[in-house]
Amino acid sequence: MFNPYLLMTLLYIALAVLAALDSSLAGLNVLPWFNGLRWLRIHLITLGTLTEVIFAVLPGLVAERTGQPRPKTRWDIWLTLNAGLLILLIGIPLVNAALIFTGGTLVFVAATLLIAQLNGLRTTTPTSTLTGRRFYLAGLSYLLLGIIVGTGLWLGWGAALRIAVPIEVHIHANNWGFMSLVFAGLLVDLSASFTQRPLAWPRSITPIFWMMTSGALLLVLGPWLKNEALSVPGIVLHLSATGWLLMNVIKPVWADRRKWSPGLWHILTGYVWIIAPVLVAPLIILKVPGFPGAGIEQNAPQALIYGWVLQFGYALVPYLFARFFLPNQPARPGGNWFSLITVHAGGVLLWASIFAGDAQPALHAMAYAFWAASLVPIVLDLWRIAREGLGRFEHARVESITDDPAGAN
Repeated sequence: MFNPYLLMTLLYIALAVLAALDSSLAGLNVLPWFNGLRWLRIHLITLGTLTEVIFAVLPGLVAERTGQPRPKTRWDIWLTLNAGLLILLIGIPLVNAALIFTGGTLVFVAATLLIAQLNGLRTTTPTSTLTGRRFYLAGLSYLLLGIIVGTGLWLGWGAALRIAVPIEVHIHANNWGFMSLVFAGLLVDLSASFTQRPLAWPRSITPIFWMMTSGALLLVLGPWLKNEALSVPGIVLHLSATGWLLMNVIKPVWADRRKWSPGLWHILTGYVWIIAPVLVAPLIILKVPGFPGAGIEQNAPQALIYGWVLQFGYALVPYLFARFFLPNQPARPGGNWFSLITVHAGGVLLWASIFAGDAQPALHAMAYAFWAASLVPIVLDLWRIAREGLGRFEHARVESITDDPAGAN
């Protein structure tokens, strides 16, 4: 079945390679005129690559898990989303408020339509007892909040909404809310396909959902009200639920090393980069002398996106491409040992750059060089899968025309 979102995913992840490379070259003063695109690089991964994948897979996955027919592609959602993304990716580098507002509004409408579509895919049959559907609905709701606050960053809505630290609210809503909850739902739905084992404790999924959802809410309210008494329990709830979910995945395959593919390692070790900012947060809050709190606040989102979000994509995106484009072949999580080593090397170098003084620009550039290198085999794998799949579609179309020449007219 043709899925237009996945072709757009291939485009955005290819652009993410170029964006990481240009950051590396700019940091080495080879291409200095490309500096200043930090938020564009991040949004090529979050709004571009991962959002396209999520919109591509959620309707079909929810339908499959609830025992319903796969829904047809909603072209209204696809067009609204991609028009909004294109306008945003033009407006953000230009800091053009009108374009940012228009793009944000269109993405908001697309996400609302997707929520309505997923909400309609409900059933009371036993197949619905363990699905990621509620994670998706909650995650997309946080995306709506993230869009409102993120658009407002450029339009001065923070004061009107009485948000103390708008940029943190935007990041927390998208990372701890949208991405974390949707990724959790995908693990609930797909981990058995990755590992050929069921979750260790299926009954734990309900408390995990509520812990993650309430933890994300507290992490949004903390910077909104500038109250660490909300953020700290939010972190504890969220990380506890995340660890519990990961143990659900790990325990059934703990002793079976044959299941530990690079793709599974990408998923599990990617969560390390969530813990890193949490460990240093108390030092930032306490304003420890000599500790580079400003540098961490500036660079931690990049490490989080490239270290965690992108790694989840390394495993997930090739797997989904194979499921859609090559349905007659077994799908497996993406990634290899090269991508695993280089993506973590990039994260280590970025964190090292924060504390490196005069060596900061060089280490920062090296981090992006490693991230760009780690992306290359993923993009090549996606291109191979898409090319084979589209060739199969074209071959099937030609055969149908040959068998029924009247059908060509």
